Amino acid sequence: MNPMRFVDTNILLRYCVADDASKSTAVLELLERVERNEEKILVSPLVIFETIFTLQSFYRVPRKRIRELLLPILSLRGLRLSHQTVFASALELFTRRSISFADAFNACFMKEHGLKEIYSYDSDFDTIEGIERVVP
Repeated sequence: MNPMRFVDTNILLRYCVADDASKSTAVLELLERVERNEEKILVSPLVIFETIFTLQSFYRVPRKRIRELLLPILSLRGLRLSHQTVFASALELFTRRSISFADAFNACFMKEHGLKEIYSYDSDFDTIEGIERVVP
C-alpha cells in the first residue's frame, strides 16, 4: 500500500471543474483508488474551504453543484479530514441558506459541540434554527 499523502486544493479543483481532461481523469482515478482504500489521503480543512471558495467565487459553480461534487469526496473510505461530519452538515446548510460556507461550517461546528449561542455581529446566524446570536 502507498503511504498516506496530502491532497492540495488544485487537485480537487481539477476534478470538480474538469477544465483539463487529462488531469481530471487522473484525479478521478486517484479518487477511485482512495475509495477502494488502495491509497490514503489527508486533506486539511483549509483545502476544503479554499476549494469551496474558489468554486463559488472564481468558477461561479452553484451551491447545490458544489455540494454534489464534494459530498462524495468527503465520504471516500481512504480520506482523512478532521471534522468530516461537520463539513458534510455544513455543505447541506450552505445549500439551503444564503450564508457563507464559513458561517455554515461554524454553525454546524457549534451544534456538534452542543453550543446554542454565538457572539457575533453577523445577522446570518439569526436565520439558523437552534442558534441564538448574542451581541457583546
